Amino acid sequence: MREALLFILLTGVIPSARADDCQARSFGHGSVVCVCNATYCDSVGRTGLPDPGQFLSYVSSKTGSRLVKSQGQFQKNSTGAALRITLNPSQKYQRIKGFGGAMTDAAAMNILSLSSGAQDQLLRQYFSPDGIEYRFVRVPMASCDFSTRLYTYADTPGDYDLQNFTLAEEDVHMKIPLLQRAQALSAQPLNLFASAWSAPAWLKTNGALIGKGSLKGKPGGKEHKTWAQYYIRFLEEYGKYNLSFWGLTSGNEPTAGEMTNYSFQALGFTPETQRDWIALDLGPRLHSSSFPQTRLMILDDNRLLLPHWAKVVLSDVQAARYVHGIGFHWYLNNIVPPGITLTTTHHLYPEYFLFATEACAGWSPLDRGVRLGSWDRAEDYAHDIIQDLNNFVTGWTDWNLALNQDGGPNWVKNFVDSPIIVDSSKDVFYKQPTFYSMAHFSKFLWEGSQRVGVSFSQHTSLEVSTYIRPDASAVLVILNRVGIKKERERKLHDLLDKRDARTTKCLGK
Repeated sequence: MREALLFILLTGVIPSARADDCQARSFGHGSVVCVCNATYCDSVGRTGLPDPGQFLSYVSSKTGSRLVKSQGQFQKNSTGAALRITLNPSQKYQRIKGFGGAMTDAAAMNILSLSSGAQDQLLRQYFSPDGIEYRFVRVPMASCDFSTRLYTYADTPGDYDLQNFTLAEEDVHMKIPLLQRAQALSAQPLNLFASAWSAPAWLKTNGALIGKGSLKGKPGGKEHKTWAQYYIRFLEEYGKYNLSFWGLTSGNEPTAGEMTNYSFQALGFTPETQRDWIALDLGPRLHSSSFPQTRLMILDDNRLLLPHWAKVVLSDVQAARYVHGIGFHWYLNNIVPPGITLTTTHHLYPEYFLFATEACAGWSPLDRGVRLGSWDRAEDYAHDIIQDLNNFVTGWTDWNLALNQDGGPNWVKNFVDSPIIVDSSKDVFYKQPTFYSMAHFSKFLWEGSQRVGVSFSQHTSLEVSTYIRPDASAVLVILNRVGIKKERERKLHDLLDKRDARTTKCLGK
């Protein structure tokens, strides 16, 4: 390991000054957003290494700091009451693949609603060496809830050979041009991966894109083979635009179409039917296509389904031979500890990578939609990413790259939050605190960085994840949420007190 240490700090309590280059604006949600337009946007810039014996820190805080850079001197053999963090490079764990977000129809529409100059600024913030250097982009195959209409690429009933397979206007005129521009800005090839929400209605048991429904017939049958071929046709059509895909998932949230009457696009699979479809249809078709190196991830659903889902699919030799990794979402993560789900799955199947494929703030009915400047949500992001990474996860993908101020568009009004919020009426976009949470990981944890052991000189409530990068420099990502639990409890008590007061008033007491 080189002497130089790259030290990254994400904190909610250090009262450091706001970064001068962030054009800060408060909307009353705990912290600030950074306002960007066609001619100006704050940027972390290109990062280097300090001199031997020195370290760099990048601090973001509730008080308004955004990746504020400073340099310090290591104190060798220091003693005293200060917390000492020690890396142990001999304890080696998983290697990092990378971080990113999703180019949904909604994200593309919002980006394109800006002037060309503001579009370029936004894309640079995510993908350029001066930005936070996303390496992964999730691409929905046809429509999802973050679309303005329902469609697939093969809506002609009975077209089992997919002779009428055609990309949509949303692909050709929105997502594809933006992905090409993002790739041109990136210093390295982007890793695209695709997820499908629903098969064409005529292939499904319920005859609709939404609601509870699965593929007609059985794995190995014509409907299942057509659905597998649909994936190949998607890769072929995007390939005509010089866009290749690093990976695929076996389908977004398969339990949504199997166990619930979902209000938007879904396709149901049990772990058993997903296993058999991969073994008999998708796996062989992908392997014999022009895309045999495309990584296939199973599940693409909430991590509480692990390790059971992995056991069912990967215990079957025929299915397992076609699978590379396990994708999962962050919703309902608090129900089951990550050690039980993620670490257990890793130890059972260490040859398959774990990858977080979707997350967003504002999804809960108790805290729905956009909260401009919310620091709580930034901390939730950082906490979840650190928790995942410390339990053998190799990467983390956010949901929509950009949404409007309502948290859409979304045809079913399933509005959520995003790290970038667009206000097209003013030709500006707002970089949320969650954008900077993502930056503390995506900017500094290069592909191939390896998580290593860490110890502390005394008990600490800090959340820490430590790495050795391919250039032998070290990275620490530290989240300081000391006091945040009490603060959230206070907010909850205040809310309950207000409700009690309203109830008392209504009762006439």
